[in-house]
Amino acid sequence: MRSDEFYMHRALDEARRGLSAGEVPVGAVVVDAAGEIVGAGFNAPVGAHDPSAHAEIRALRDAGERLGNYRLDGCTLYVTLEPCLMCTGAIIHARLARVVYGAAEPRSGMAESKANLFAQPWYNHRVSVEGGVLAGRAARLLRDFFAARRDATGHEAGGDR
Repeated sequence: MRSDEFYMHRALDEARRGLSAGEVPVGAVVVDAAGEIVGAGFNAPVGAHDPSAHAEIRALRDAGERLGNYRLDGCTLYVTLEPCLMCTGAIIHARLARVVYGAAEPRSGMAESKANLFAQPWYNHRVSVEGGVLAGRAARLLRDFFAARRDATGHEAGGDR
């Protein structure tokens, strides 16, 4: 079985694809129980004109389509940034076994930064969560992106993805 770092590198590849498209560089991959990548996505709300086009949602949609099922039992999602409220809900509804993320998201992260929605007792499904995998690389991509936007516009750019 490959390591969490291996799959996080694949998620970082997706984030760089998003960066090339002018999007906030967040990437995600879904890996099945056999270790195969069955879904991938990068942030695309600007280009897709879709507020739900976060990397996680796009990776889940890709995996669901490839596997022919919205339930992704036994799968793990690797994402470069701590999931937001919307993505956390989708992850739970997809019945993922595990989420591994890179950088914490202090403004809207729902695994540890603002709340831990995955641990709430009212959900009928439990997802194992691990953060901090290649966090420095993921955070650096985001910092560089927002620094370049500030330099280009001469003012602070928002952190929303």
